[in-house]
Amino acid sequence: MPLQQHRRRVPAPKRALVATVSAGKFAARFEGLKHGDNPFLSEPRAAAAGDKYLIGVGKADITGPVVEVNFAGYANTEQIGSGLRQRIYARSFIIGEVGTNSRFIYVILDAMCGDTAVRNGILEGLAAMGSGYSMYGQSNVAVTGTHSHSGPGGWFNYLLPLITSFGFDRQGYQAIVDGAVLSIKRAHESLQEGYLDFGTTQISDANANRSPYSYLANPESERVQYTDDVDKTLTLLRFQRASDGKNIGVLTWFAVHPTSMLGNNTHVSGDNKGLAAYLFEQSVKDNSQAADGFVAGFSQANVGDTTPNILGAYCEDGSGQKCDFQTSTCADGKSQACHGRGPLFQKLDLGVSSCFEIGKRQFSGAKELYDSFDSKSTAVVGSSVRSFHYFQDMQYYKFPLDNGTMVQTCPAALGYSFAAGTSDWPGAFDFTQGDEGAPNNPFWQVVSGLLRVPSAEQKRCQGPKPILLDVGEMSLPYAWSANIVDVQSFRVGQFIIIISPSEATTMAGRRWRNAVKAAASESSLTGDHEPYVILGGPANSYAHYVATPEEYAVQRYEAASTLYGQWELPAYINLTLRGLPYLAQSASGSPPPGPSPPDNREKTFSFIAGVVLDATPAGKSFGAVTKQPASSYARGAVISTTFVGANPRNNLRLEGTFAAVEKLGSDGTTWTQVLSDNDWRLVYSWKRTNAVLGHSEVTVDWETGQQDAAGTYRIKYYGDSKPLIGKIKAFEGTSNTFTLT
Repeated sequence: MPLQQHRRRVPAPKRALVATVSAGKFAARFEGLKHGDNPFLSEPRAAAAGDKYLIGVGKADITGPVVEVNFAGYANTEQIGSGLRQRIYARSFIIGEVGTNSRFIYVILDAMCGDTAVRNGILEGLAAMGSGYSMYGQSNVAVTGTHSHSGPGGWFNYLLPLITSFGFDRQGYQAIVDGAVLSIKRAHESLQEGYLDFGTTQISDANANRSPYSYLANPESERVQYTDDVDKTLTLLRFQRASDGKNIGVLTWFAVHPTSMLGNNTHVSGDNKGLAAYLFEQSVKDNSQAADGFVAGFSQANVGDTTPNILGAYCEDGSGQKCDFQTSTCADGKSQACHGRGPLFQKLDLGVSSCFEIGKRQFSGAKELYDSFDSKSTAVVGSSVRSFHYFQDMQYYKFPLDNGTMVQTCPAALGYSFAAGTSDWPGAFDFTQGDEGAPNNPFWQVVSGLLRVPSAEQKRCQGPKPILLDVGEMSLPYAWSANIVDVQSFRVGQFIIIISPSEATTMAGRRWRNAVKAAASESSLTGDHEPYVILGGPANSYAHYVATPEEYAVQRYEAASTLYGQWELPAYINLTLRGLPYLAQSASGSPPPGPSPPDNREKTFSFIAGVVLDATPAGKSFGAVTKQPASSYARGAVISTTFVGANPRNNLRLEGTFAAVEKLGSDGTTWTQVLSDNDWRLVYSWKRTNAVLGHSEVTVDWETGQQDAAGTYRIKYYGDSKPLIGKIKAFEGTSNTFTLT
């Protein structure tokens, strides 16, 4: 690397420096932080040390239809959107070599997962932007999801996850694709030379293991190597531009399910991960050390058996007893009453308070680390940037274990315990976790057989899993689940990112990372610098879960959702190590692409009815206020205003807002927007009041706090109405003014 491409270079330590900041240690500092409080600003920092890279960040709105579409994640058909608590986003991070086109893109969606259909749409969008984007393609674009369960569904490539959303929703799909492409475009346009450094911190109180019975199935000799049964480490990668030393973004990884918002919540949000990103981005606004357009990505890690409901799983049947340790059932032998409790579960608000708390704890840990980075981080060194990607058909993939035994994976299948759900949100009927045979009611064996009776070979291959849904061998009207998965990894300097299509359990993720680190070290893949390996996902083609073989034998939810049989994890490790030579500095080219997965976007169906008509009650106009706020409020009150509304599916108002709070200036005439529907404390709700006549209403709630300045305010509503014949037309509604004291 030419000397002029260095600012200053310091020897990297053999082992990365680790910041062991406990979130609990700083609890007092955050004790007064309520919903939407302005977090503390960054302390001044010095410039990073290390090699130069091309770095860019971008963010764009992907908020799809917030009403009348089923949410993705819980598979609860009754969880139909009714509004918006906070907009959801795509955040893109580009890292490249200086002077070459070798680079990669890491996209984080505030959504359930990365997906084949979405990724295809993104790659097509990049190709359509011309030669300036020709360096981006299959090999170097990873599309990951935070795994939020609080966003609209209906955009998947395969049939199974579309069933509960009543088919494919083209509007929501396009919102995700267009927003992701826009976020990449903004990241690309921001590319400039800069530096990368990383550090870690321990967050002790933001996740727990929801399947400890499964975790205990792993060998004790392995478990004693770790303090906890979930990973408590948050890794943060900082992006700092060379021109002025300002930070343009951070990319973090931490393992916790975004299931703080419960399965009966119907307001769209990014759950605890989206909230953590929002809090971080708000915290660096107007700070001299952060650039305008700073982007904070809170990505997922080995999330499979984690939960934000850290107080444990209890039977909500009046008994107050803990759920059964092995089966997550209650006294009636069923799982429906078994619910995990978040840190503020006593507040019966569909998980809103606990969501904020878990999001705040992730943010707090990341921000404390960020503010001490110059003394507790490791520079990314070694100027090369590499990536690889190929597809692998997991149907009967044969490979050797470390001891030489030949094993194979299987066509995708889901076990009975898949239908039991988890303590984050239990399933229906009488399925239980840890069910190694038929459920209590043989009716479900009949139902399963009506869909497809698995072959004897498939049963042997998937054993000891009892197969409920043989999804990998179901193709009518088109493929139900992925058999072909993406195998992908990135490297910048000594920093290696495994891209997982599945939700890896805690121990599965540890084994995968350790195997890659050992192989990278043995082959001197990162030169004289110790490789640092992290795992991100679920990405690219959603492939449910990956448990260890020992956890698979127990057949709780995570194992029943491990699609490709008991050897799935060793297969993933084998496939990743196969591609590892392509991450070497001297490597060129790509591995053979493998078989392409089916593109089902034109095969899909939809039973999601479109908007037919918006109309107003007699004597009313769109945007008219039917419930005015009071004339004055004390801070801490919830201020509510109701308007004559129209269906928000008429215009998603991407990069805009459905609602706003405006404050009157000191001149007595100028109004300034102080909150939009991107802000956690401004909640937009839509309700159909007369389906035949097309009437609806919108309620905007502002959850005020001590951080809000005293003054005069008003509530704004922005809508779009659709006549029976004619074009959609925009309108506005404005409340009376009121004072906040």
